[in-house]
Amino acid sequence: MSFQNFLLQVTLPFNGDFKLPLQSFITAFLIAIIFIPVLIILVNRYKLLDKPNNRKEHTTPIPTMGGIAIALGFLCSYLLWIPLTWDAVNISFALGVTVLLALGMMDDIKDVLARYKFIVQIAVAALLAISGLRVQDFGGIMGIHQLPVAAQYTITIFVIVGITNAYNLIDGINGLAGGLAFMGLVTLGIFLQLGGNTTGCLLAFALAGGILGFLYFNLDPAKIFMGDTGSLLLGFVIAVLTIQLMNSNIVLPNGMPLHEPVVALGIVLIPVFDTARVFLQRIWRGSSPFVADRTHLHHYFTNKGIGHAITTGSIIFINGIVLFIALQVQFKNPNIAILLLLFFMVCITYLCSCITYFNIGKQKTLLNNTKSV
Repeated sequence: MSFQNFLLQVTLPFNGDFKLPLQSFITAFLIAIIFIPVLIILVNRYKLLDKPNNRKEHTTPIPTMGGIAIALGFLCSYLLWIPLTWDAVNISFALGVTVLLALGMMDDIKDVLARYKFIVQIAVAALLAISGLRVQDFGGIMGIHQLPVAAQYTITIFVIVGITNAYNLIDGINGLAGGLAFMGLVTLGIFLQLGGNTTGCLLAFALAGGILGFLYFNLDPAKIFMGDTGSLLLGFVIAVLTIQLMNSNIVLPNGMPLHEPVVALGIVLIPVFDTARVFLQRIWRGSSPFVADRTHLHHYFTNKGIGHAITTGSIIFINGIVLFIALQVQFKNPNIAILLLLFFMVCITYLCSCITYFNIGKQKTLLNNTKSV
């Protein structure tokens, strides 16, 4: 039995190659969805709540650290279904997951300064690069193929730290970071399996299962947040799997080669583009890029009073369009594909910001008229 996806031009053999990934997915999902009610009770008992402030979207204290349940489902599925081969990369990966989980829990309990979080993330990324997991080839983007070793280390650290923080920073409303991560992980898992990377596929589906169990309690109205405990884990694992995808040499069942760097960019484009844009805007205004404001993509919706459910659904829909574009144009010139993806994101962001400014202008005018009366 197979499922023919004509849009992606890929045949997915669910009866064989994807049996173990689906078992991994279901295991993580069940563990997460069973454990989260217990976690909510514990978090409430110890007052580990995310309290509202002027830059947060919720108005009442909400339990946080839901990432513990995601991690528990992920790790249990990992131990149950994924063959343990303790080479340098796997040891570094396991250590990185452990360190970032601890860092996320510390940040959820008591805010950790951004510079300390960056130092830890850079150290973890450097360890992975030293162990052998590195971005090695750009696939002809900007005429670049095989990278020099020094560039491999630099770009690998930049990619891991950048993607990890991108998912951390986009975790601003109910269901958004989890929904984007879920879509990205399922896509990564499918293509990694097609490329013969069974371990990477199992990791992707295991984490996706944990996320889906969490999303049941996180969709609006949220009963629990994932916190940095979850968002740092998601970003780190997606970053590692994205590098593995970029280093793959995948030929689709229809005989067409996959342009891995273009597809990898499409998977992480929304959180990465949004983070880069916000940082550049803050620097342009003369402020620190790490000073929080309300200029992320989801804020363009919520600043107008649009609810979390519609905002999350809209951005998830946009993410689906990005993935579709990436998968369709990656067969063409990779430089044109990259430019098209970036142009699409610029247009979407500009459209959302224009609508927001228009509405804010109307609100300010109405407020001034009211004051004059």
